[in-house]
Amino acid sequence: MSESSTPLRQSSPLGMHRKTQGKKQTAKDQSKSMSPMTPPTVEAQYGGNDKSGVLQVFPSAWLPYLQLVRLWPPAALLLIFFPHAFGILLAAIKSQAPAEYVLRTSITVFGGCFFFSNAAHTWNDLIDAPLDAQVERTRKRPIPRGSITPKAAILFGATQVLGAVIFLACMPLGLWTSGLYALPNIISTTYYPFAKRHTRFPQLVLGFCLAWGVVMGELAMGVQPLAYSPDAAGVTVDTSVIFLVMGTALWVLIYDTIYAHQDLQADLKVGIKSLAVLLQDRTKAVLWPVLLLMTGLLVEAGRASGLGTSYHLFAVGGASLSLGLMVWCVDLQDSRSCWWWFSNGFWWTGGTIMIGLLVEYSIQVRF
Repeated sequence: MSESSTPLRQSSPLGMHRKTQGKKQTAKDQSKSMSPMTPPTVEAQYGGNDKSGVLQVFPSAWLPYLQLVRLWPPAALLLIFFPHAFGILLAAIKSQAPAEYVLRTSITVFGGCFFFSNAAHTWNDLIDAPLDAQVERTRKRPIPRGSITPKAAILFGATQVLGAVIFLACMPLGLWTSGLYALPNIISTTYYPFAKRHTRFPQLVLGFCLAWGVVMGELAMGVQPLAYSPDAAGVTVDTSVIFLVMGTALWVLIYDTIYAHQDLQADLKVGIKSLAVLLQDRTKAVLWPVLLLMTGLLVEAGRASGLGTSYHLFAVGGASLSLGLMVWCVDLQDSRSCWWWFSNGFWWTGGTIMIGLLVEYSIQVRF
């Protein structure tokens, strides 16, 4: 589970046919033509020295910290919030919660996600600083370039953790219960920077980190996906949440594997482990069955919660098509293409799942 602005060449992100010398394009050529309208700069690819967008309105002294937490573009924050929103909407459908309560809960959870995202990225960059310094795209991030000292990063990160805890305490079940539910996420987020050194599957760790937001989203609505009662029932598990968590984790795995291809050659030299490093030219062949499995899990989540046509049309169909488009079109040999599809494609997949759940909520609750 989470840094644009030079003029770019004119080419459609949805693909414009290149002129060839009397030969038809191959499928591979066509996928390469689905490239960004304007290639992003290295700094814009969360390289850590971006000063574009909303970053221009802040005092220069703030910039290193805003770059550290990936404030702009907002992909990192929204990728953390989306799974929480899935959980909120799923719980709202099942509990028939009024729209005002859903909106209020969403705002509170977004605030918590903001501080959690800041803390997580600060921790990640603090641990990764020695590796980031050796990679062209990341060597100008605030800590490697010296704009933020490790001590300052620790102090800043502590303030963000405090902010996240305050929002966690606002959960309807209280800080103690909410903290217990958040513990798996805290442990996995703490471990994630080390996963790149210990395992070839850090994307699975990140997938769990971010997908656990589905559980926290349900909890924010006062619904416990996992509950224990001392009677014969024992532990009760909401299987729809489990399926949605697993499907969301695979979504994260797909887009983060594409993101990791930006630095494939550098990672091979430095020794950073990832699915991109493990799979290399076989990545797309592996991502297709992962996408199929993700689709099946989303279907099962809908079946287990009794969701209707709107969910399956928008959430399942939309997510599958948008991710399929990403896998088909991205040029994994081009870091700019990987960045464009990562930073834009997540909107489509996360957005369609949210729309599917929101439409289903509006039909069932009739607010």
